[in-house]
Amino acid sequence: MGSKNNYKSAFAFLTILFFMWGFITVLVDALVPRLKDVFELTYGQSIMVQFAFFGAFFCFAIPSSFLLEKIGYQKGIVVGLSVMGLACLLFYPAASIREFWIFITAFFTLAAGITLLQVAANPYVTLLGDEESASSRLNLSQAFNSFGTLLAPIAGALFLLSDTVLDANSINQLSEAAKVEYYASEALSVQQPFVIIALVLFALAAIFGFKSLPSLIQQAPKDGYAQLFKHKKFLLGVLAIFMYVGAEVSIGSFLVNYFQELQVIDTIKNSSFLSNLSSFLLIGKDITEVDANAVLGSFVTLYWGGAMIGRFVGAFLMRFISSGKLLMIFGLLASTMIVISVTASGVTAMFAILAVGLFNSIMFPTIFSLALDGLDNLKAQASGLLVMAIVGGAFIPKITGTIADTFGTDANGLSTGSGLSIAFLCLVLCYCYIAFFGATKRKVAAAA
Repeated sequence: MGSKNNYKSAFAFLTILFFMWGFITVLVDALVPRLKDVFELTYGQSIMVQFAFFGAFFCFAIPSSFLLEKIGYQKGIVVGLSVMGLACLLFYPAASIREFWIFITAFFTLAAGITLLQVAANPYVTLLGDEESASSRLNLSQAFNSFGTLLAPIAGALFLLSDTVLDANSINQLSEAAKVEYYASEALSVQQPFVIIALVLFALAAIFGFKSLPSLIQQAPKDGYAQLFKHKKFLLGVLAIFMYVGAEVSIGSFLVNYFQELQVIDTIKNSSFLSNLSSFLLIGKDITEVDANAVLGSFVTLYWGGAMIGRFVGAFLMRFISSGKLLMIFGLLASTMIVISVTASGVTAMFAILAVGLFNSIMFPTIFSLALDGLDNLKAQASGLLVMAIVGGAFIPKITGTIADTFGTDANGLSTGSGLSIAFLCLVLCYCYIAFFGATKRKVAAAA
């Protein structure tokens, strides 16, 4: 066991990891509308990006648990960061060659590295100190994760959505020289941010390679997974993680497209408050000088920013309200905001859906800590199963995209402009289940 100073140092370095994977995860969301335009994909096809990204969590969560038992947390973190760095470098040839399958491979590899970090970091943070303050530490770490998700849409709007993507007919009308210049510009807009991220990840891997971290791995029983399946409350938590990540990613991935359906771009440009807000979110850029998608993408920052603010507010409220009860309340409020959004129009609908981010805030760390409660030496294996449930970010957005495609076109194949509204309404079921899980944990706390 390490000293308290070592614990504080380890916690400080781990918060950097939470920031990085939050930033990268949301930057992936920014690529969805970009790739949809570049490859002229349907909603269902474009969300294959998220399917590949979050599908890796399902494939690598349990193997990551076994790997950590063999090599320990420190080497596991170094391996995870290195894999993420290599994956970011894959975006360079993917952008140059413009092959969709290379992008998918890069996303899958990137998520494999993040999975290893997730399995290691979440339970590790809970062990860096007293058990009574474990939930508080995890919420604080997740606040830095939210800070990364706050900055990512700005980077996405500036680098990935800042210029207009031409359709196939427009490209064919260009001269050969113009085509070469256009493709080079398109590639560079994707290559630059991911190469920079790769260098940062390799630097972090080097730092963690030399940093001495406390060894806190708990020896898990051989029949640990069999024991976990006897804990019904834990299994409810696994499903809650599945539902939460799926709903959060579904909304985050399609926000720009949803704003397009709402036709709010003219309202934003004609409103001095909204245009100034967009310019501020784009770090002072004049919105008349950037593509409409960048303007709409800038408001996605408010979705993830709300999650960061909500975690600090939620941490304060937990001093007076049980975490299970607060989770129930936030789940019901998120459901309410979606209903308001899909039944309203214009900027009212836009800000209502953005408000869902505020209520998403406490969900992941609270569900995670409540699910681990009372599992003792089963926590490491339980963490693997909880991280595996992040695969909800692959399946639920795919279902959401399919619903949007199905209800978003009429009998003649023309857009009805309402596909995502109907699809988002289905996400109310996810948040209602999360509220139910919070209610079950609230009852347990009350009984105790």
